[in-house]
Amino acid sequence: MKTITSYLLVLTILFSVTNVLVAQQTEKELKKDVSSRAIKSARKEARKYKRDGFYVAPGAPLLDKQLERSWMRQLEINDKNESKYIVASGNSIGESQTAAKLQAMETAKLELAGQISTQVAALIENSIANQQLNNEDAASVTKTVAASKNLIAQDLGMVLPMVEMYKKIGKNIEVDVRIAYNMATAFDVAKKVIRKSLEEETKITHEKLDALMKF
Repeated sequence: MKTITSYLLVLTILFSVTNVLVAQQTEKELKKDVSSRAIKSARKEARKYKRDGFYVAPGAPLLDKQLERSWMRQLEINDKNESKYIVASGNSIGESQTAAKLQAMETAKLELAGQISTQVAALIENSIANQQLNNEDAASVTKTVAASKNLIAQDLGMVLPMVEMYKKIGKNIEVDVRIAYNMATAFDVAKKVIRKSLEEETKITHEKLDALMKF
């Protein structure tokens, strides 16, 4: 009996170790695939931007590397096989590099907030149907979510700069930026912003709001 028990224990350990090794190998293969795709896309994109006259600031990483980092963020997924980051871009032309960069960053943040609010709106629409809100409350929720983009942009806080490149246009300078933001954090920010707006602008009960924001 002891021999059988020991044998089964050894088999269990071997099975567990094999599963771990397979999982690690699979993760390595996925990372290698993502890295390969990111490098390929980045090099192709970098050639295009360089032909158009774009360059990076002195001391900054090469354009290829910046774009590669951006593509890595775009392709990265979480353990649920969902995108881990949201990536957005912004472009502006100004008389000075500083002014153009600030405007480009604001544009990118607004695009980022727009992507977040669009995704949250789709999830809330499902929640509205599940919670069976009356027409008035449903319309209020939809209106509030649609107007949330600017509020979300204000509450984003620090974003991850991915790409920053410049191009001279006569006496002006064009700035093109790309930023990333963690998807899970983005949803947390959006939930807080939208819930606060709903509490201030509607008469929906806290219980219904709790249920509505569970996604």
